[in-house]
Amino acid sequence: MTTVVKCPTCGKDVRWVPENRFRPFCSERCKQIDLGAWAAEKYRIGGNEDDTPPDDEAPPTDTRQ
Repeated sequence: MTTVVKCPTCGKDVRWVPENRFRPFCSERCKQIDLGAWAAEKYRIGGNEDDTPPDDEAPPTDTRQ
C-alpha cells in the first residue's frame, strides 16, 4: 500500500515513495516556491518573542575574587 500525501504548496496528491525525489512536494516548482517563502520569512516557527533575550543584553560578569 502506497501512502499518499498532499503537496504542501499546491495540494495535489503525492505518492510517498522513494522514486519521488521531490516528496512531500509534487514537483521541483512547488519545492522552490516553498523554499522561496522560507527565504522571504513568510513562515515563522511558533513561540513567544519574550522567550528570547535581546541581542544587546550583556552576558553576566563573574564577580568572584
